[in-house]
Amino acid sequence: MDELLKEFKARMKIYHSSEDDNLKMILAASKEEIQSLVGMFDLTEYPRGKELIFERGRYAYNDQLEYFYPNFQESILNISIDLMSAGEDNGN
Repeated sequence: MDELLKEFKARMKIYHSSEDDNLKMILAASKEEIQSLVGMFDLTEYPRGKELIFERGRYAYNDQLEYFYPNFQESILNISIDLMSAGEDNGN
């Protein structure tokens, strides 16, 4: 989670540590929510999933979470299909 936090803070241009606990909660909730929507994936091997976690985190951080789902509905669907297809290719 620390590497994810570091990447998220760099992306959001947050250079202090006073919000780290809150950001960790946002990222953990975002990861759990995205993986429940699209399926499980490894953050290091599937950058599209990590990108979606960061985007949801950005919306949550800015108290605009209600806009995330309509704005990223197509990405959520495409990633779900991609992960489902990858699972079928691997015999799952």
